[in-house]
Amino acid sequence: MTELNRIAVSCGGTGGHFYPGLCVARELNARGGSALLVLGGKNAPKQAEIARSFGVETLQVSALPPSKNPWKLLRFLLAFLRGRARCRCAFREFRAQAVLCMGSFASLPAAFAADSLGIPLFLHDGNARLGKANKFLSRYAKALALSFPSPDGALCKCPVIQTGMPIRHELLAGKMEKSAAIDEINRRWNVGFLADAPTLLVFGGSLGAASINRSGRISADLPGGAAFQVIHLTGPGKMEELKEYYAALPNRTLLLESSPDMHLFYSAADLIFCRAGGSTVSELAYFGKYAVVVPYPFAAENHQFDNARWLASSGGARILPDAECSPASFNELLRDFLEHAGEYRKAKEKLASIAIPDASGRILDMMENIVSASCAGEGKLHA
Repeated sequence: MTELNRIAVSCGGTGGHFYPGLCVARELNARGGSALLVLGGKNAPKQAEIARSFGVETLQVSALPPSKNPWKLLRFLLAFLRGRARCRCAFREFRAQAVLCMGSFASLPAAFAADSLGIPLFLHDGNARLGKANKFLSRYAKALALSFPSPDGALCKCPVIQTGMPIRHELLAGKMEKSAAIDEINRRWNVGFLADAPTLLVFGGSLGAASINRSGRISADLPGGAAFQVIHLTGPGKMEELKEYYAALPNRTLLLESSPDMHLFYSAADLIFCRAGGSTVSELAYFGKYAVVVPYPFAAENHQFDNARWLASSGGARILPDAECSPASFNELLRDFLEHAGEYRKAKEKLASIAIPDASGRILDMMENIVSASCAGEGKLHA
């Protein structure tokens, strides 16, 4: 078998592309190989700094989103050509054996550089419904790795293989018993949480979500509602609007804008109320936590609904449409949880059947197997 130990991973754009790509790069480095992370878009400098902190080599390239506006289209084409040229030089110097693109317009320069050099191209999609860039690039790719079963996988021009969504190493290593997580939360934030009290985690993603913040509030007259202890991540700049509300409640609460310690919160939670991004639903399955997921209604092609449907298919989650998300519906869910806690405990155990904690390794294995098969037929390895 041909050993792939030098791979370029293009994962610029949002965190939903960057962090899964970084996971794959770190896994390759841990296996003794070498990864080059290709970053484009406005977040590239900060992403490069994060990647380098984990010992991952980076390359920043020009990348702008395509547009129908003539002036913006010209700027897109110029950025694409500069990015493609830079990738071609870097891939030659790095001696890349394969290129993996994690989706978004930022992958275009790396993908076309790989194709022009005859380097095997692979794709990964972090959502159930394929992104436009991946559907377009699939005609040049050896295979596309799916995070979840896809409703439009037939539109892909290359083979599709479900590998799962890469989960950050810190989350994989940070899974723990609830009591241990509660102890650590108390130590760090001095909140006095109890290990045997029902714990509710509410968050709307890295930027927060207005409907989650507005609706995810325990009513003062909910029977037994005071028993809940609440961890609520509001999103940047959105804490003040909730401080007054929580101050009037008897519940033990931990209110933060954001935190890098999601492994603690997932481990401590008995019930979670959140959006349905690709990384989030994969993490929920891995931690085995029952969730009420509210798909973001303005996500491209409503892809969060397809992500949520995958999670709910196990029986370990419930979908609440954003239009139906309200304090009344939220408190009705809490009431049901209090009345049927045993059923919820059994339901969350079903998530283990769909969790894929080793997705990063599966993606690398898929690439190596396909390149090896190709080399066996051609008698050489593209470089």
